[in-house]
Amino acid sequence: MTFHIGAKPGQIAETVLMPGDPYRARWAAEKFLDGAEMVSETRGMLAYTGTWRGHRVTFHGSGMGQPSMSIYANELIRDYDAQVLIRIGSCGALQEDVAVRDIVLAQAASTISGPSSTLFREVNFAPVADFILLAKAFAASNGKAHVGGILTSDTFYDEREDLSQQLQRHGCLAIEMETAELYTVAARYQRRALAVLTVSDHILTGEALPAEDRERSFSEMVEIALHAAFD
Repeated sequence: MTFHIGAKPGQIAETVLMPGDPYRARWAAEKFLDGAEMVSETRGMLAYTGTWRGHRVTFHGSGMGQPSMSIYANELIRDYDAQVLIRIGSCGALQEDVAVRDIVLAQAASTISGPSSTLFREVNFAPVADFILLAKAFAASNGKAHVGGILTSDTFYDEREDLSQQLQRHGCLAIEMETAELYTVAARYQRRALAVLTVSDHILTGEALPAEDRERSFSEMVEIALHAAFD
């Protein structure tokens, strides 16, 4: 057990898929895993371990934002020896050719600041995905996923139109709130990480994914992540 994870030694798999919403961790475990068992519910952050096609997998919520992701990624790696961490979450699209329901694979994640930023002082560290996981996820999407840079933001309600315009101009695909810190923590411990994201809304058009369509769209994201981890 740690300050934030209640699992006993051996209850967390080497491969951990991390949705932001703890209830999505429960949904994914029930839908995709055989023999799923809840192994932690500390502070309401749910974690389930089971098997997918014979492979042990843990679904563990990360919460919202980089500080929350930093806590769970650090403890999963340091205290439970997680080797592969894949974020499965939503994002807001920034490019016209990226549509609601599309899958985005984050090759790199820019950020203004984050829990690890003070370690680098004047250096702007560039956190990136594990290439093998990225390549396998792209193959699992049948070449349909968008691959490129994203922004990990500290704010959900951001009214800086100038920033969105510059991000769009420089080819940034989408905005979300956790990936940059996940990639940074994984790099620190020499672990493998990837973010597989579903576009739930569009920053430019205001379009949003209807609630009734979310489960179908998110299922594709989880399947891609599982194939990336084990194929």
